[in-house]
Amino acid sequence: MGAPELLGPYRMLSPIGAGGFGEVHLALDPEGRTVAVKVLHPHIAADEAAVARLAREVETMRRVRGPHVAEIVDAALTGDRPYLVTRYVQGRSLAVVVAQDGPLRGDALVRLAHGLAEALAVIHAAGVVHRDLKPANVLLADGEPYVIDFGIAHALDTASVTASGAVVGTPGYLAPEVLEGREAGPASDVFSWAATLAYAATGRQPYGTGPAPAVAYRVVHHEPDLDGVPDWLRPLLADCLVTDPEARPTAAELCERLGVAVPEPTETPPGDARTNGGPVNRLHEAETREWRPDMRRPRERRPRSRPRPPSPWAEHQERVHRRWVIGSGFAVALLAAAASDPLPEVAIMLLGTYGLAMLIDAGFGLAARSRSRVVLDLAAGFGAIGLSLLLTALFSPLALLLAVGTVVLVVVLFAFAG
Repeated sequence: MGAPELLGPYRMLSPIGAGGFGEVHLALDPEGRTVAVKVLHPHIAADEAAVARLAREVETMRRVRGPHVAEIVDAALTGDRPYLVTRYVQGRSLAVVVAQDGPLRGDALVRLAHGLAEALAVIHAAGVVHRDLKPANVLLADGEPYVIDFGIAHALDTASVTASGAVVGTPGYLAPEVLEGREAGPASDVFSWAATLAYAATGRQPYGTGPAPAVAYRVVHHEPDLDGVPDWLRPLLADCLVTDPEARPTAAELCERLGVAVPEPTETPPGDARTNGGPVNRLHEAETREWRPDMRRPRERRPRSRPRPPSPWAEHQERVHRRWVIGSGFAVALLAAAASDPLPEVAIMLLGTYGLAMLIDAGFGLAARSRSRVVLDLAAGFGAIGLSLLLTALFSPLALLLAVGTVVLVVVLFAFAG
């Protein structure tokens, strides 16, 4: 077996993927840590204007630092084989995960929405536009998302590169203004974020499949298909997929609506990467993976765990629980008041059963250290008893029976309407 190929100071181990701009290789840096090296395709490397623009953009792109981005740590954009070096993330793309395992549910979808919103906020804060955010450019590792290839599509979008066949975006995830030939900005990334989340939640592209022109037409002229997206996420995606870019929320507003705290970006001092000369190794600034001869795959250095804000799913469950407790308490109080005169035993049984259920639920709230849940359950239990006594004193049994009948009728109508 021959010695591994050297590209600058990096030992190339094996190809791990390819995209519209280049081939990605797993490689070792001089200190033995694994990195991902993206070697530009020859027809792109031959485009001097595109490479020069990428060289100018790399300094800005290197300032992007965040827990959910595979940041650029080195670059050498001269010579026959220009390349970029990024943090290596060992995981599967979102496109592969959904195709193999099905749509994301529950906490997995919440973590994806949070992580991608945080990544976009950090990217935009550095003055970079991703322009090609899609499931193939999101890697999932241990359930956490990582955005790759940010800024490259924007930097290499020149007429000659486009004509030579490079992909500068994917219909179905590109914003309408980009498809119409207008400039891509941060709002375009927000559109792509929502389309990517819709795909992750449903397993379907929100604008369908088919020839690229047909998909592009639907993006510009049709509403997205959001059937199957959870209720806590659907309104936000709808706001992000509107045709007018000015009406979309910003990445920072996405984080605010999702309850995500965006970390302050850590800037890299200018000039750390030499884009017009030899590469400079600055890999100590990024999380990488160790490689040992007796290991079949790199071992990840796990980042320190950090507290996460309450997820939208948890908040949705809390709202449903609160409505159920209050609604059922009112119904029990009304039924007990209606039965108190002809069937007092039934009234006592209803109130006792409801009170016992609230005590049990309060016990679960105590175990979960949810003070608000305990207070709500106890207040609902005592409130049902007090409301029942009040209704009994104010209304006749006939009026209460009519009220019970009206409530039952409304519930049945709502059930049929649903």
